[in-house]
Amino acid sequence: MENIAPIIQVEEALPLVKSKSVLLIDATNGLNAKSNYIKEHIKGALHIDLNSQLSHIEEDVAKGGRHPLPKIEDFSKTLSEMGISPQSHVIVYDNNKGANSASRFWWMMKSMGHDKIQVLNGGIQEAKKINFPMASGFEKTEPVKVYPVEDWKLPIATMEEVEKATENKEYLIIDVREPARYLGQYEPIDLIAGHIPGALNIPLTTNLDADGFFLPPVKLREKYIKALGNTDQEHTIVHCGSGVTACHTLLAISYAGLPIPKLYVGSWSEWSRNDKPIKTNER
Repeated sequence: MENIAPIIQVEEALPLVKSKSVLLIDATNGLNAKSNYIKEHIKGALHIDLNSQLSHIEEDVAKGGRHPLPKIEDFSKTLSEMGISPQSHVIVYDNNKGANSASRFWWMMKSMGHDKIQVLNGGIQEAKKINFPMASGFEKTEPVKVYPVEDWKLPIATMEEVEKATENKEYLIIDVREPARYLGQYEPIDLIAGHIPGALNIPLTTNLDADGFFLPPVKLREKYIKALGNTDQEHTIVHCGSGVTACHTLLAISYAGLPIPKLYVGSWSEWSRNDKPIKTNER
């Protein structure tokens, strides 16, 4: 196992990409993501889809939220089909500073026990600025043996645990959504606006500097040590709308050299659909 940083700078990644010594994943998702990938992506990068490969979406969103994790065996097959083995050095990127599924893919890989997985700081936009080789169309894949799995290794919180945590001062719940959603001023995706009682709002955007890069590890460490206080890893729960962008904060905390807290995968999309207590307009 190698101790490599969870985030890699574009200048560090470029020679690895040119030498083809890493496997690239384009995790950009959202409207027209697939067609945009076909139009342009970093040469050699394989596209991964949030809805069909990084999630197992249920018809009833109240059961697990909008982006529940897939079965670990299914994710293992996805990795094998993409040519990823336990020995692979993988670099993942997206088009939104790591928040558009790159950090979710990173978290899932880390939770598989994969060490050599890094997120490209600045994403495809910064890669283009320093002339990464670009390509269009689809990339060929070379499947490998099925990736060996046991269970998700990183800590996960259930809705029931989160509910108990709202009444336990030894727990800290972090909501990474934008302040307006946290305050219940509007809700563009889910059915009800507001936040989980007692949750502390630390927007994922505060993990970044003015240019959209992750803050240096020392600054992130200072920021999260202050926020976490004496709360330990097992009593810290991070969530967002559907368990995707929360991984951006888990990535930042890991980059800071701190233990990775629990991910509440169901997040607000599950909580708000299960008649749980809801708070609004708190600062």
